[in-house]
Amino acid sequence: MKLYVGNLSFSTTEAELKTAFSEYGDVYSVNLITDRDTGRAKGFGFVEMVNAAHAKAAIEGLNGKQMGERSIVVNEARPKEDRPSRSEFGGNRGSNRR
Repeated sequence: MKLYVGNLSFSTTEAELKTAFSEYGDVYSVNLITDRDTGRAKGFGFVEMVNAAHAKAAIEGLNGKQMGERSIVVNEARPKEDRPSRSEFGGNRGSNRR
């Protein structure tokens, strides 16, 4: 089961998240989201737990808890919504070409 983890400090590492979530069960994967242009953390990510029981325990145990200097948000991840591609909006944002 995939979990959304939000309100993370920008300095949080995948290893720290894995350690925190491992207290509630087996962690399959951790993915912190970064800005594609700068490479800096965006303050949220996803943790995939091996089974639903471990995921529910992690939600109950970690949602609203302090991690670093912030209270994190943990809930079941929603499916990714389809968004129009950049090319549908004209492609070259900021381009001066006509």
